[in-house]
Amino acid sequence: MKTIGLIGGMSWESSALYYRIINETVRNRLAGLRSARIILYSLDFADIEMLQRAGDWAAAGRELGETARRLERAGADFVLICTNTMHKVADVIAAFIDIPLLHIADATAEEIKSQGLQRVGLLGTSYTMEDDFYRGRLTALHGLDVQVPNERERRVVHGVIYDELCQGIARQSSREAFREIMAGLGAAGAQAIILGCTEIALLVDSRDTPLPLFDTARIHAEKAVHLALE
Repeated sequence: MKTIGLIGGMSWESSALYYRIINETVRNRLAGLRSARIILYSLDFADIEMLQRAGDWAAAGRELGETARRLERAGADFVLICTNTMHKVADVIAAFIDIPLLHIADATAEEIKSQGLQRVGLLGTSYTMEDDFYRGRLTALHGLDVQVPNERERRVVHGVIYDELCQGIARQSSREAFREIMAGLGAAGAQAIILGCTEIALLVDSRDTPLPLFDTARIHAEKAVHLALE
């Protein structure tokens, strides 16, 4: 079994999901007392969020790159960034290491295409919904047609993620807001919804929309197990 390196803490709420999903998947695949070989480096999200707000992505990239290097030196065979947003600096992080970086958007796109879908709605932080590092990758590399909510709805989604979900809060009013936003994406032609922030699955699930949901945290974690066991 290969050793999985996790860059976590952004937020720790979703990093805990990664740890649980990876270990549950290994146990289900191998049975008995089997569990995953994992090295987790958990960062202080307050430091990273401050760099995000300041637009200092170069410094954020260096911080996560050094973290990836520590994971490699500790024995990781490949690395995951346990957050969608920080894949904005995925290329910078990858340059710090000589082991593979498993990109969350690639794993998600593979799962979407395996189900014969092409037009998807994307929910996430404003960085993920608006910047090209994520939408552009899904379109240019994988041929997906990606839709995002309107500007007001994007502000709602971003606020719920940072002010609530990253702090372990899941409000019914926010769930209702997400239901309406997902319904709007469906009405605009989306065949499915990408939960493009690793915390969103803490708030909504298949009961909240008739559209298929692609939980990026689960997809990413399960892909890591596949690589670790192949």
